[in-house]
Amino acid sequence: MRMKRKQVYIYTDQDQRLRALARRQGTTESNLLRAGVDRILAEPLPQERDHQAWLKSREFIDSLIRRGPLKGERRWTREDAHER
Repeated sequence: MRMKRKQVYIYTDQDQRLRALARRQGTTESNLLRAGVDRILAEPLPQERDHQAWLKSREFIDSLIRRGPLKGERRWTREDAHER
């Protein structure tokens, strides 16, 4: 597999910890960085949010609020709902 050179900036404490870990594991810092990149890339991508769907839902909820309370009598109490 071909490699591509990348230059990254890391914090000083990260550099020290990376160097120490590479020494303990008997590997190179580059190998550890590649393993870290592989772990990140193995995670599923977050799903994009559908802003239009959210706006439609909000519009629907607002339309229900504008209607006001439903007509008729409620035959249950809040306590009844919590008992179930």
